[in-house]
Amino acid sequence: MLKVVAKQFVKADKLEEFLPLAKLLVEETNKKDAGCIKYEMFQDVSAPLIVTVIEEWESQEALDAHSKSKHFQELLPQLGAMCAKPAELSLYKKLF
Repeated sequence: MLKVVAKQFVKADKLEEFLPLAKLLVEETNKKDAGCIKYEMFQDVSAPLIVTVIEEWESQEALDAHSKSKHFQELLPQLGAMCAKPAELSLYKKLF
């Protein structure tokens, strides 16, 4: 099992535009991507322009397929354009 933590830094004037697209990505991923255990988005309580996706995948192959999916390929560039800087990505494997 793999976990991904992807922290996005949304531009202040783009948050209201960012959130509906981000919600669509979450919904499409949970509905369509085989091997997706969990795909959730959270907003930092003290810094609301930081939006983080926490993902859980059965395997690296499932994560790779997600990265190639139509919804990911279409939505990620749009979301990235609304961010002040590139996302911080961390990939974790379960130990225990």
